[in-house]
Amino acid sequence: METQPSRSPGGGGPQSIGRIVSRLLARTGYDREQAADGLAAAWLAAVPPELSPRCRPGRVVRGVLEVFVSHSAVAQEFGFHKRDVLARLKQALPAAAITDIRCRLAGSPDDP
Repeated sequence: METQPSRSPGGGGPQSIGRIVSRLLARTGYDREQAADGLAAAWLAAVPPELSPRCRPGRVVRGVLEVFVSHSAVAQEFGFHKRDVLARLKQALPAAAITDIRCRLAGSPDDP
């Protein structure tokens, strides 16, 4: 009687093309780049035009979006719009699971 070799879970067997592509994207960082581009586009649509040149989105860590602002007055002004911006971002990017926004001071919107 001939026995067939046992296969360990996740080893050696065929994988779906979707899984292979997602692993490749994760390895190359392309998925993060695409997510950042999506966040930047949603940010421009969600933030009032008078604030957008003076603040920019950073990373989302545990559901909290870090926003870099040019000075403390912008952070204070942003506080008045935070609830609306958060609602728009949640609607535009449900997969990002953004639950809060925190402002951090930066020298300029281009320098973190």
